[in-house]
Amino acid sequence: MKSSRTMFACSLVVAGTAVILAQDPAKVDSSHYKVLVDTATVRVLEVNYAAGGKGVMHAHPDSIIVPLAASKVRFNTPDGKFTDSELPNESASCAPAGVHTPVNIGTTAVRAIVVEFKGAAGKAVLPADRASLTMKPIAECARATAYRASADAKFSEPAGTKHDYDQVVIALGAAQMSLAIDGKPAKTTWARGDVQFIGRGVAHESKNTGGKPVDFIIVSIK
Repeated sequence: MKSSRTMFACSLVVAGTAVILAQDPAKVDSSHYKVLVDTATVRVLEVNYAAGGKGVMHAHPDSIIVPLAASKVRFNTPDGKFTDSELPNESASCAPAGVHTPVNIGTTAVRAIVVEFKGAAGKAVLPADRASLTMKPIAECARATAYRASADAKFSEPAGTKHDYDQVVIALGAAQMSLAIDGKPAKTTWARGDVQFIGRGVAHESKNTGGKPVDFIIVSIK
């Protein structure tokens, strides 16, 4: 048995044959996994396990995991071993492709966002900071960086703003923030766990309309 307070990445390192045979969690375990975003470069899953809940064996590609509640999970791997991991609230961790069967061994529900990467790694240069947006890296991976971000009351991006990297934006609480992507109607009200995807090179416009800082986790993908 192993224990870890960092990431559960080590629980995913298994034989290549097992990775091939394992299935998509959204198809074999839809009671625990819900697809929020699915594009050519990224898929985003919402994960929910009640205390004591057990999943079905499945596979993930390289991913970043963002827990939205403090929890404790046992990850069983096909070789008969397991890893117990503490998942701190509002953290992020990098996980390589692999297979597991999760079990919630804590006393609280597991809620998390999993950002899965598709295709080859990109080469975009990710930002160190942005105007009126405080950004603190909380997980740096080969494919992406996860930041804890706080948009101050004056934060705005004008219409037509573009970035050369993908972004998955995860709200950490109720907020008033206008975000219009590619000319579509703006999302103006956010709840904890809401997710928006902004593709690289896609025109968008955003503005803090609530008059106070807004906290997010942003996964920027190369």
